[in-house]
Amino acid sequence: MSKFIQLHLLTSYPPANLNRDDLGRPKTAMMGGANRLRVSSQSLKRAWRTSDIFRSALTDHLGVRTKEMGRDIYQQLLEKGVKDKAAFSYAQAIAGVFGKLKTLSKKEKVDADENKRQTELEIEQLAHFSPEEQQAITKLIDELANGDGAPSNEQLALLRKQHTAADIALFGRMLASSPAYNTEAAAQVAHAISVHKVTVEDDFFTAVDDLNNGEEDMGAAHIGETEFAAGLFYLYLCIDRELLIENLSSDTALADKTLAALIESAATIAPSGKQNSFASRARASYILCEKGNQQPRSLSVAFLKPIGGNDLLAQSIQNINETVKKMDQVYGACADRRCSLNAETGEGSLQGIIECLSGD
Repeated sequence: MSKFIQLHLLTSYPPANLNRDDLGRPKTAMMGGANRLRVSSQSLKRAWRTSDIFRSALTDHLGVRTKEMGRDIYQQLLEKGVKDKAAFSYAQAIAGVFGKLKTLSKKEKVDADENKRQTELEIEQLAHFSPEEQQAITKLIDELANGDGAPSNEQLALLRKQHTAADIALFGRMLASSPAYNTEAAAQVAHAISVHKVTVEDDFFTAVDDLNNGEEDMGAAHIGETEFAAGLFYLYLCIDRELLIENLSSDTALADKTLAALIESAATIAPSGKQNSFASRARASYILCEKGNQQPRSLSVAFLKPIGGNDLLAQSIQNINETVKKMDQVYGACADRRCSLNAETGEGSLQGIIECLSGD
C-alpha cells in the first residue's frame, strides 16, 4: 500500500474575496518577489469538512468543533427535568473533561445575567468532539436525568483515543488539557496561492432606497467599498494514508470514503467568503495525483517565477509537468503512480482520480 498521496490542483477564480484579512482585504503573500493572492488552509479545510459532500458521504463519522458543548448539555439536562443548579454543575463537570472552563470574576458574577452566567459552561479552547464522544455524553445525560447524584469519575471518562471521526482523522485535534487524546493530522494542506502576481482592486458601490422618490434627497441610501482580485491558484495536499487508517481505528473502507470525500471537496468546493457578492464558485481545472512511499514534495517551485501571458492555465500545467520531470531526473522517481484530470482538454475524470487515490 502506498503511504503518501499527493494532490496538486489548479483552480481559477473570477473576481472574488474568498478569504479576508483583518482589514477585510483578500489575503495575499509575497512569493518570488511578487504579490500573490492567497487562501489559507484553515479556510479551505473548514469549507470542505462542513460541505454537503462530507455530510452525505461520511454520515455519522463527523465530529463537532465547539467551545459551547457545556451550554448544550445544560439545556438537555433541563429539558430532561434536572433542576437548574444540578444541571449547571453537571454540565460544567462534563464540559471540563474536554478543556479548561471559562470563569467570571466576582464582580462579573454579581452583575451577570443568565447568558453571561452560562459563559462558565464554555471551555477556553475549541475542542473537536468525535461521534463516539458525543454518544458517550448523550448516554451520560440520560443516566444523570434518571439518577440522583453528580457524575462519578468513571462516568466522566468520556474521551476516546479510538474513534471514527473522519474530519478529526484528516485534520487532527489538540486538547490542551488532555494531550494524550490528541490526534495527529493525516492530511497536510498548503495555503492556496496564485501562480501569477496580482493587484487587489477596489469596488465602490451604492445601494438605492426603493421608497425614496428623490424629492428631498436624490443621493444613494448607502455607499460602500469592498476589495477583490481574480486569480489562478495552485493548491497542494499531502495525505499519509497509513496514518489516516490508524486514526480511523483501522477501518480501511472508511479511510477510502474519507479520501474520496476529500478529493471531491478540494476539486469542487469554494470557500464561502463574499459568495453572495461575487458568485465566485469554481472547480479545479487541473489535478495531478501522485502515490508512493517516497518523501513528499510540493511543486510550488514551478511558480516561483510568476506566470505571465494570455494562457495562464496551459502555461501552469506545462510548468507543473516540467517540474515533475526534472525532479524525477535529479532525485529519482518521486512517485510510483500518477494520474491526472485536465478540464481544459477534457482528459481524465474526477472518478479516475478518486479510484487512483483509494486503490493500493
